[in-house]
Amino acid sequence: QLKGPTWVPVVESRPGWRRVLLPSRPNGVTGWIPDSGLKTARSTHVIKVDLGERTMTLLDSGRPKGTWKVAIGAPKTPTPTGRTFMLASLAPAKPTYSPLILPVGAHSATLDTFGGGPGTVAFHGWPTKSVFGKAVTHGCVRVPEDALRRLAKVPLGSPVHITD
Repeated sequence: QLKGPTWVPVVESRPGWRRVLLPSRPNGVTGWIPDSGLKTARSTHVIKVDLGERTMTLLDSGRPKGTWKVAIGAPKTPTPTGRTFMLASLAPAKPTYSPLILPVGAHSATLDTFGGGPGTVAFHGWPTKSVFGKAVTHGCVRVPEDALRRLAKVPLGSPVHITD
């Protein structure tokens, strides 16, 4: 259960309605919501994850603000591809592997649940640098500490594009 407002990307508009990307299965699903009373905002940020290169690039107004080697899903638990978005920012009370977990609106295609949750994919840190550039996760994207600090400043609802 997330606290606070949920920001989702608008992918289409019609008079009185907005089509938005939803944080549910199957990945990439959209739904129409009435735009009356809807609060809108724009983000200049885009996060691109290239699974083939095992990199993540943060863009602001189309300009790269950083590119990092990341760890991605292992062959049996791959990181899902497609368009998604920054869903939440969670700071565990007793962090074990990351001081911050940044779930996106995508879910594992191979795990129905993980760690007591619904198999949500997230960006998070990792205590050992040796994982970066490798396919070793359960579907999440492990990022270096400086990348995590930068991602923490990205507005919720910002688009995330994950490609092969």
